[in-house]
Order: sequence, then structure tokens, then C-alpha cells
Amino acid sequence: MDLVLNVADSYVLTPYVYPESWAEDGALRQILSLLVVTNLGAAILYLGLGAFSYYFIFDHSLMKHPHFLENQVRREIKHAMTSLPWISLPTVALFFAEVRGYSKLYDNVSDSPLGWSGLFLSMVSFLFFTDMCIYWIHRFLHHKLIYKLFHKPHHIWKIPTPFASHAFHPVDGFLQGLPYHIYPFLFPLHKVLYLALYVFVNIWTISIHDGNYRVPSGLVSVINGSAHHTDHHLFFDYNYGQYFTLWDRLGGSYRHPSALMGKGPLDLIRKLQAEGKLEKEAVNGHAQRSAPSKDE
Repeated sequence: MDLVLNVADSYVLTPYVYPESWAEDGALRQILSLLVVTNLGAAILYLGLGAFSYYFIFDHSLMKHPHFLENQVRREIKHAMTSLPWISLPTVALFFAEVRGYSKLYDNVSDSPLGWSGLFLSMVSFLFFTDMCIYWIHRFLHHKLIYKLFHKPHHIWKIPTPFASHAFHPVDGFLQGLPYHIYPFLFPLHKVLYLALYVFVNIWTISIHDGNYRVPSGLVSVINGSAHHTDHHLFFDYNYGQYFTLWDRLGGSYRHPSALMGKGPLDLIRKLQAEGKLEKEAVNGHAQRSAPSKDE
């Protein structure tokens, strides 16, 4: 994160924001700067990537589903934008420790004993380490003593849109993001690669909420995609993984995506429309049914 902070200092903060008496390496200044940079970066990534996915990838037919809530997109965005500042507080503490040199982040490829191959290995290990940690954190958040306190708000969105990706309770959001920040304190990682992986993580988190259920047939049993994660939102006790299905298989929580068996949300919409129980057009982002149904 010091790379981002250095750019912010050079082009904005030092010339336009802070007085000359505030040294760039001052602790208070670094903490305040990290708070601003972290919140601004999170909002840009969330709103920018979320909007791109929503307008160009998300299947808007899903908004006709009986479980899609009225004004859901607006509610998802409001929930996320309310939670992100709170999530940033403990996150900034970890970023501050990184900036102060307590992590194993390094600047140059030559600093790695394995050179370029070390970058590749650290990327792979980052994905598998964080996937393992998130699986168990996510499963822990589904424990009956914990679920209602922290994780239930994210499961309001049974048919999620890309904007549901960051719509967490602050404690839930921080805990599920914690493995990404812990990794560079445990294992060597190039600073630029760390930033690239941070962006990738946000892209992936949005992608598994984007309603695009198409997965290459050879990867369905390996990659945890949107079809897998939608079933997690619908059926609760399955597909806790982030990138891969490995830990769901080992933990006995894997469920083959219903969308890939002709039993997914879009299949239900088509069935209800054929039976005349669902209007063909959605109004204000909420499915209009010809007959009342039991509230969730």
C-alpha cells in the first residue's frame, strides 16, 4: 500500500493538502492518508466494477425472479456504501503496519530468492491460501450463534446483483477480507503483485454475484463461479468457497449448480411465465406476479 500512498503524496497530498510541517513519513499523516485512499479506492472499485458488471454482464431477466426484492439494487448499494467506511478502519490498521515495514512485501523481483518463478508461486499460493481461509471463515459465519449477528444481511439478497458483492455487515466484510491482508505478513509477496491481486479479488467478488452462469464445462467442478455462489445464496449451506470448489468438496458442502441442471433462477422465471404466474416485464426492478405469494 506504500506504493499507492507515495503516488498520492507526490501528486495530491503533499502539494495540495498537508502543510509542509507534516512529514510524509509521520504516523498520523500516514493513517489519515490511508483512510482517505482506502475509502476512495474501495468506492471506486465497487461502484466502477459493479456498474460495468451490472450494465454489461448481469442478466437483467433475473430481476423478474420472485425472490428479487423491490428496489434491491438501490438497497444493495446503500448497504455497501454504509459498511465500507467501517470495514476500512481495521483494514487501515493492517495497511499502516505494511507501510511501516512489518510485512514481507518487497519491491524488486531480485529481492525474491526464486526470481520471476517466485512471483508466479506467490500468486498461486495467495489464491489457494485465501480460498482456504475464506472457506472456513465463511462457514464459521454460518454458525447458528453467529449468522444472525453478522452474515444474515448478505443473505437478504437471494438473487444477487453485482452490487450485492460488497453489501455486508462491516464485521462480516472485514473477516472475509482478512486473509488477503494477512498473507503478506506470513509470506513474501511483490508489492505490485499484491496490488494487482487486490484488484483481482474485487473483480472476482463482483463476478460471482453477476448472474452470468456460463462456466466452461471442464472447469465447472473446479472453479466456484456465479452459478455456484447463487446456489449458496438460495440454499444457504452449500458452496462456501471463493475461487475453487476444493474445500467445499473436502468439507462436504459442495453442490452442483442448479442453473447448470436446468433448475436455476432463470429456469424458474421461464416456468412461471409459461404458467401465467409471472408477468413478462419487471416493473421498477421488482417481479410482478399475477397472484400473491407468501412473503419470505
